[in-house]
Amino acid sequence: MTLAAIGLPDAATNPAAALPQQPQEDLMFKNWQQEKATSALIDAAQAMADKLETSKPHFTESHAAFAQVWAATYLLKDQDLYTLSLWKSDVLKKFIRAAETKIEALRKKRDYDSSDGLAVWLHTARAITEPRIAPPVRHIWQMLMDIGPNADAMADDLLQDAGLPARTARRIPQGF
Repeated sequence: MTLAAIGLPDAATNPAAALPQQPQEDLMFKNWQQEKATSALIDAAQAMADKLETSKPHFTESHAAFAQVWAATYLLKDQDLYTLSLWKSDVLKKFIRAAETKIEALRKKRDYDSSDGLAVWLHTARAITEPRIAPPVRHIWQMLMDIGPNADAMADDLLQDAGLPARTARRIPQGF
């Protein structure tokens, strides 16, 4: 007696029956996990925007200055962070992973100003991969653009101390 004879699918008569079927619950769980991870990224970007909005000017100036330092650092490697929106997906994902690792290392060393400047770029890159992150990132960039000239003076000093090229005018990355 065959499986088909008793009404069950048989791999010989139905090749799809031989494939393992993914339960609907697994798919729902994976979707839930992905949504939870995305929500965490949105929350992290929003937390930075909220913190910049309620902080004293020197805190926002530091973010703006160190964001410029990181842009200059990556430009030496022929990676223009202001054009992240034009980068290929695999290069962008590699940048995100590297930035996460670098930020973690900087925070372990208690180099919070530098890690915060790189975090601005990390949120920017994430917003390109997930558009729901873009609104708080746009707000972050607008606050960094609106901050006073002390951010530029701080960036000039940091760039000079690091032996990096002189700063260009502050600007918002393409697409933001």
